[in-house]
Amino acid sequence: MPILPTQRALAYLYDHHVMSLATSNNDGMWAAAVFYASDGFELYFLSSPKTRHAINIDANAAVCATIQEDYRDWRSVKGIQLAGHAVCLQGSQRTAAIECYERKFPFVRDALGMAREIASALEMVSWYRLVPNRLVFVDNSLGFGHRDEIALASHPQRPVL
Repeated sequence: MPILPTQRALAYLYDHHVMSLATSNNDGMWAAAVFYASDGFELYFLSSPKTRHAINIDANAAVCATIQEDYRDWRSVKGIQLAGHAVCLQGSQRTAAIECYERKFPFVRDALGMAREIASALEMVSWYRLVPNRLVFVDNSLGFGHRDEIALASHPQRPVL
């Protein structure tokens, strides 16, 4: 039985770690690479609230992102393209984001054992959730320019691996 595009996209999100996040405000556009963890198609990331992309998100929650590897052969290209909204999290939503992130990156949980500068940096970050409203999974291994748009309203919450 073939794997559905939604399952392939969720597995791709689960297996990768860095997204290129594009933001904008009245001063223009900006892109930054951030580590992320995912719960279904919701992506969680952390950042200093002083970064340009965090300032942009505060001014304009609309964002775009890509997740891909650095391929040498265009026939191997796979990746995620998405558009959605990012918000800074507080309270129980922030706690849930940290727990999701710690499952993917256990070193965050062990901050006390880290170098002092890393541990204190983690204490000062803000936590964000990116909820896509449009997501495309590109998979050139199925043919040049093959794209599957994922119906986000009916996606499963966890990847099927």
